[in-house]
Amino acid sequence: MTDFENLRLDRQLCFALYKATNRITRLYTDLLSEYGITYPQYLVLLVLWEKDGIAVKEVMNRLNLDSGTLSPIIKRLENAGFVTKTRSASDERLVLVQLTDKARQLQPMIAEVQEQVACQTKLSATEFFELLDRLNQLATSLNTKEAKQSAA
Repeated sequence: MTDFENLRLDRQLCFALYKATNRITRLYTDLLSEYGITYPQYLVLLVLWEKDGIAVKEVMNRLNLDSGTLSPIIKRLENAGFVTKTRSASDERLVLVQLTDKARQLQPMIAEVQEQVACQTKLSATEFFELLDRLNQLATSLNTKEAKQSAA
């Protein structure tokens, strides 16, 4: 036995988040495979369903991904016919990503996938959104702390 109760696995927020994230991602992966998309591709599509025709850099910022991670995801979406990439007419340095009709037609089915996953959590709508808010607050808090540390 240890004198360090804070080092018990069941007391680790990081491990609880890790377990929940793995399980929910696996659930999404299984349900999304029917539509030929992966979980990372789903995240990119979510960003584009919110705001279509945006710069790759904006997608990177929204998903907190670097270019080396995002580029292959977008390339696979493009090869599957879900998105197109074009250079901005006003600034050729910007590469814009746009949904195709195929991706727009997929949106209602993927909305059902999200509902299935939400149901699997066994949380009420209130609990679901409270947890979502708390996790977003946690992420913001950790980002703020990280930004202050890197500025020091």
